[in-house]
Amino acid sequence: MPNRKIIVVTYYWPPSGGSGVQRWVYFCHYLKKMGWEPIVITVAPEKASYPQTDLSLPALVKDIKRIRTYTREPLRWYSRFIGSGNIPQGEVPQKNGIQKIAAFIRGNFFIPDARKGWIPFAQAALKTVLEEEKPAWVVSTGPPHSAHLAVLPLKKKYSFQWLVDLRDPWTEVFYNQQLYRLPSAQRKDKAFEKQVLQAADTVLTTVGGEFHKQLLHQAPKQRFVALANGYDAEKFKALNRQPHAQEFHLVYTGLLTRNQSYPALIHALQQVKSSLPIRLSLAGQIEADIVAEITEGLPHCTVDYKGYLSHDQALQLMHTADVLVNFIFKGAYSQMVSGKLLEYIATGVPILSLGDPHSEAAALIHKGSAAKMLEATNTDGIRTFLEKALAQKGVWTNSVPFLEDWSREGITKQLRLQVLEASHP
Repeated sequence: MPNRKIIVVTYYWPPSGGSGVQRWVYFCHYLKKMGWEPIVITVAPEKASYPQTDLSLPALVKDIKRIRTYTREPLRWYSRFIGSGNIPQGEVPQKNGIQKIAAFIRGNFFIPDARKGWIPFAQAALKTVLEEEKPAWVVSTGPPHSAHLAVLPLKKKYSFQWLVDLRDPWTEVFYNQQLYRLPSAQRKDKAFEKQVLQAADTVLTTVGGEFHKQLLHQAPKQRFVALANGYDAEKFKALNRQPHAQEFHLVYTGLLTRNQSYPALIHALQQVKSSLPIRLSLAGQIEADIVAEITEGLPHCTVDYKGYLSHDQALQLMHTADVLVNFIFKGAYSQMVSGKLLEYIATGVPILSLGDPHSEAAALIHKGSAAKMLEATNTDGIRTFLEKALAQKGVWTNSVPFLEDWSREGITKQLRLQVLEASHP
């Protein structure tokens, strides 16, 4: 019988929330159903630093064996230094001298990241599991990319195939440019990345194309596979589109920072003439001053900030929208396709995304019959899209061919066939 044991080294695991944790929660959930035996090595939640928690996820992986470890993180004193509970995601605040010093510390001392204190504990747990279980595959998924460094020294000592999953870029991630990194820090981080890329048996990403070309410079003989995150088809079967009858309802879910083009939406909405009240619902990790800026810029609209929602609650909110709004991070147009995007597509709700119309994310969006990726400077195009959605409220739907191929189960099948059970050099 073939060896179907797979060890997954991941910092984020339920009760951690956010889109990053969902990728391997679903992979493990469906791999288990397909006859594989996932074993997860992760950090103990009482020791972890999670941006948010989500109690709707643990049920999916209640049958997955997991090993919780200790960690010792510089993140905790860093967070106290900047006066925040977490290292910010998607941007690095630089509003004052303390924040600029904190950005320098983060960029030059937390290499590869602020979870590097987890490496020895994850590595010790992995060593034990390798000796006891003798798995066919070990997966490390990042960020945090410290997870890969926990596996690297053991690759030469034990017999397993290593799958490195880069959910987001490593050294080339867009916010590294805001960290005042010294050349020595850049070289050190790049050396770590190159060692990992060259030692892995396969590298998995969420987007291919130009991003894979960038990585090939460091590992020209490596095998790269791109698999998006997908959507939960089972959950979507239980959800129906229910837009607000007496309002034109726009919805944004997820992380929102100043590194995204939300002012363009404010400007366009200021020009939209509507006989219906306009409501903009925001859900996710959003700073209070950004919510205030949006509210002040849209005095004729109701801006409803719902805070961080569980995955299930976020899906329900999406189904009440007339338009789902998305903003691509500036500088990340060729590097990422967010997990949220496929969930947006699966709702059937029209989608307005602001970013590069020629990116891979745009190519995915443009498969839809009522979805556009527009430049933030295209105010007329943004306004026209919104006015069309308003005129066809309740009628206009976004359909995508072969949508079932993008389900979480379907993408897990691709992982199994293209990577885990594939024969390749």
